[in-house]
Amino acid sequence: MSELTLTVMRLGFLAVLWLFVIVAVQVIRSDLFGTRVTQRGARREAARPQQAARQAAPPQQRGQQGGGRQRRNAPTKLVVSEGTLTGTTVALQGQTITLGRAHDSTIVLDDDYASSRHARIYPDRDGQWIVEDLGSTNGTYLDRTRLTTPTPIPLGAPIRIGKTVIELRK
Repeated sequence: MSELTLTVMRLGFLAVLWLFVIVAVQVIRSDLFGTRVTQRGARREAARPQQAARQAAPPQQRGQQGGGRQRRNAPTKLVVSEGTLTGTTVALQGQTITLGRAHDSTIVLDDDYASSRHARIYPDRDGQWIVEDLGSTNGTYLDRTRLTTPTPIPLGAPIRIGKTVIELRK
């Protein structure tokens, strides 16, 4: 092989090595610092989900489930009781609630121990609320028990994701 061919191969190999290093540093950085969340007009509206849900629901549907009757002891809200979002309340209107660091989650967790798509809470056919871990690294805990399968949530039971604790309340 000529000297020129060897030099071109060496430079190409060096470029591939640097590309690998840059990609590895970007992956490590995204794992350590998470995704960058930007506040936009629509996201500021979503920061007050309870107020927006009440305004969107007609008066006859507020606080009701199923066939027009409200179930006894049925939760009506999801409350963050510990963590950076303490006091945040989301009205339960029968929709799926996603939890995680991703900017499109219903509750965006600014927590190093939360995954981008960490968990979801959804109603089943009987009106019972279910919590499901979405394959997170650090796990989702329901009353000190790590979740491995979708599990019904008792009223007032703490759901822990990293440093954040969430409860269903009436």
